[in-house]
Amino acid sequence: MKTLVCILLVFGITAISAQTQLTGTIYDQATQKPLDQVSIYFPELEIGAASDEKGQFSFSSLPSGTYKLTASYIGYVTYSESIDLDLGESLTIYLDPSPIEMQEVIVSTPFHKLQRENVMKVEQLPMSELAKTGTPTLIEGLATIPGVSTVSTGASIGKPVIRGLSYNRVVTYAQHIRLENQQFGDEHGLGLSGAGLESIEVIKGPASLLYGSDAMGGVLYLNPERFANPKQTLSDATLAYFSNTAGMAANAGIKSSGEKIKYLLRLSGATHTDYDDGDGNTVLNSRFKEWDLKTGLGFQSGKFRTELRYNLNRSELGLPEEIGSSSTDRDPIEPFQEISNHLLSSRSQYFFDKGSLNLILGFSSNDRKEFETPETPSADNIPALEMRLNTVSYNLQYQLPKKTRFETILGIQGMRQKNSNSGEEVLIPDAETTDIGILSTSHIHFDKSDIQLGVRYDRRRINSMENGLSGLEDYIAPLDRSFNSLNLAAGYRIDLTEKIIARLNLATGFRAPNLAELTSNGVHEGTNRYEIGNPDLENEKNFQTDISLEYADEHWEFYINGFLNKVDRFIYVEPTGETRDSNEVYEYTQQDAKLFGGEAGLHFHPHPLDWLHIESAFQTVIGELDGGESLPLIPANTLRNTIRIESNKTTAAIGKTYGYLSVVNVFNQDKVSVFETSTTGYTLLNVGIGGTLNWLYKDLRLALNVNNLFDKQYISHLSRLKSDGISNMGRNVTVNLKMSL
Repeated sequence: MKTLVCILLVFGITAISAQTQLTGTIYDQATQKPLDQVSIYFPELEIGAASDEKGQFSFSSLPSGTYKLTASYIGYVTYSESIDLDLGESLTIYLDPSPIEMQEVIVSTPFHKLQRENVMKVEQLPMSELAKTGTPTLIEGLATIPGVSTVSTGASIGKPVIRGLSYNRVVTYAQHIRLENQQFGDEHGLGLSGAGLESIEVIKGPASLLYGSDAMGGVLYLNPERFANPKQTLSDATLAYFSNTAGMAANAGIKSSGEKIKYLLRLSGATHTDYDDGDGNTVLNSRFKEWDLKTGLGFQSGKFRTELRYNLNRSELGLPEEIGSSSTDRDPIEPFQEISNHLLSSRSQYFFDKGSLNLILGFSSNDRKEFETPETPSADNIPALEMRLNTVSYNLQYQLPKKTRFETILGIQGMRQKNSNSGEEVLIPDAETTDIGILSTSHIHFDKSDIQLGVRYDRRRINSMENGLSGLEDYIAPLDRSFNSLNLAAGYRIDLTEKIIARLNLATGFRAPNLAELTSNGVHEGTNRYEIGNPDLENEKNFQTDISLEYADEHWEFYINGFLNKVDRFIYVEPTGETRDSNEVYEYTQQDAKLFGGEAGLHFHPHPLDWLHIESAFQTVIGELDGGESLPLIPANTLRNTIRIESNKTTAAIGKTYGYLSVVNVFNQDKVSVFETSTTGYTLLNVGIGGTLNWLYKDLRLALNVNNLFDKQYISHLSRLKSDGISNMGRNVTVNLKMSL
């Protein structure tokens, strides 16, 4: 760690370096007219600008070297080229009109490629699009991404499921650092707010090469809000109302950038009462409250840039257990959770003439308290469970000098983590975990194809303390285990024609068993079972083959993705036939497993009705053990059909407008594990309209959404309340107002 701090100091000392300028003009290829308000962005430098009414833009204080430049505007194909800033020439850029949505640079994979250029298929969802869905929480909105579902406990608690894998098999990144929040727990949500995020990216499949242990199922990457462009100050405020929960949410932010110094600040909050299902029943104690603070400070000069970000999220989440009477109360009753998440991250980068050095340091603290219903009334508000998880992480990557067709990144990553208990109960013992990984990945570019190769070695050590008295039934013995793994990845992307792209990715991944799987010895609340860990568990290891085919022209888009994921030594629980404390006993064990399936989608925008979009997406996954038994929490097959209308025509008073109608068909899921209940299919209808008004010379964005229009009563297969017969949320009308200040 001292070495990393010294490197950061060297970054600061060497901040004074050669600087250059860049100017240019952007035109419409068809009309040859200049384009106003086009977004021009250097992804590696994280510097942006916008064209003026003459189509002109300019940058100053840029480092010398060659960097990727993108220009994006709704209704046009995104421009992406490498620019040699040493030439000092003025650029002329022509954008081709297209009704296909513009593409952004993928951040979660290396080498800063657009989606169409990327070897690995990554799903990206801008927060501006997620806001149009009208969902009350960030995690619920993720289910609109093909191949992604959510395990939920009521309306407030959820975690991502990527192609059938979740919990510790999916890694979440926020503020460019790994989020550690006791994700092994069934009732442990993300603890993050959607306010202050730029976009969401999902890697489907093993990403251990880039992110280490636990990324064998995939990665959820939350891109933080960008700083303002140089010499720009922006502020906005948003208000939202949710009819079903009488929910209210608000957030406000300001950001400003000078030539070198930049900052941002955003504060948000939300409060909800209990939700009603589609039959008029109220789900008691599904209420929740949350507030969130995000702030950032950045410095950029020539070849050096650095930023410091901090996020504090606090929430009170009720744990629903039964149907109750209608209530307007907003304070959760027992049982409930109080959670505080602190994220502090620092990211610094120094650019050489051809390469760069990038250092990310992070600290996260997850303070989780759970209050249970007491057997006897008491004035004491003592948490039954109180866990604090502190994690210090580092990520140092060096991009070798770029060649014409060859790029390589070398890196070292690691973390040190400490878990401590101070409540009445112990779910997992006090423990320390240390991690270190070394990686190398290369991208080779040919005229019509690309190859990406990588290798990584990881080592993890888990050291836990004993808990209880030796000889008693609930005693947990101390543990000192080490796990290591070597992983490889290879990907190939090719332009079969000007309109068809094919991708093939092969990758291995691994996951070290978590503390719950190794050391559990007691009743796991929420699962209603007595769980016994297995200290002899070995690494899970998987190998996934992923193939995709994409077709796109001016009016049609089509894709099909298929995958086969073979997991060696898959960890799961199985009943022993015994009972303790009136609960069935389950033990952790291992067996080989496999998951397979895929996604397919269609996007049609007929000529000359370019404002009309017809979209369809289907996803399926099957998971089973080698013996044929189905894996738990495998999402049901889902078909989503959407008709969307978007108008880019504007007047002095009315800006861009949109409307949509979406039909979601969820099929029966009867391929379930031995301790899981099956669910029947259902159909939901969602509608929404929105647009931008010019009000008092400011942009006012309005959105109205109605989810579950016909107030359908249904139970999602991934709802943890399904065993109690508790349905999901009924009709919900959302009104959203966002105003620039």
